[in-house]
Amino acid sequence: MYEGVVQDLIDELGRLPGVGPKSAQRIAFHVLQTDPVDVKRLAEVLVRVKDTVRFCEVCGNVAAGERCRICLDERRDRTVLCVVEEAKDVVAIEKTREFRGRYHVLGGALSPIEGIGPDELRVRELMARLADGVVTELILATDPNMEGEATASFLARMVRPLTADGTLRVTRLASGLPVGGDLEYADEVTLGRAFAGRRKIDG
Repeated sequence: MYEGVVQDLIDELGRLPGVGPKSAQRIAFHVLQTDPVDVKRLAEVLVRVKDTVRFCEVCGNVAAGERCRICLDERRDRTVLCVVEEAKDVVAIEKTREFRGRYHVLGGALSPIEGIGPDELRVRELMARLADGVVTELILATDPNMEGEATASFLARMVRPLTADGTLRVTRLASGLPVGGDLEYADEVTLGRAFAGRRKIDG
C-alpha cells in the first residue's frame, strides 16, 4: 500500500495485540507527524524496556531486578498463592486492594490450537513452590474463558494429590453478572455462573 519504511512501520505496528490494519496505519501516520524528539524518546524507552525489565525469578511478574516488589515484600501472606495468566492480571488484582497474598504468573493459558501446552507455561515452577507445604490456599484466577477454564481444571488436577490431606485448599475466583449490567446482555455461561454462585441475603 505504501512505499518502503512506512509500510514496514505499519506492518510492525499491526503485529501488536489489539492493533488492526486501520489502527496500525493511523498510529504510523501519527508517528510521521510527531516531533522527531518525541519519536526518539519513544524509541529509547522501547529499547530500555527490553534491556532492563525482566521477569521475577520467583513468580514470573514484571520486575526491575531478579525479584519483583511483591515477592520482596515480607508483609505479603506466604500461605496464599494466586495463579494468574499474565503479569497484567497482577496489576488488575492489586488495584482492588483486596488481596495480600503472593502471585504466580503462568505466562499464558493452555491453548492446543496455538500450540501452548503445560510445558510452555510455568507449571513446573508452580509445583515447586507448592512442594514445601507453606501454601495453604491456591487461588486459580485464570480468565473466565475456554482457555482459562481449561487451565484452571488442569492445575486443579495437578495439585489434587497435595489436597488429599486437607493442608491445601484450591479455590476459583467467583464470576457472575457485572454491576450495572442487564440480564438480557449476559451470555449463558456468565448467567449460569451467577445462578450457581448465588448466596443467601440476610434480613
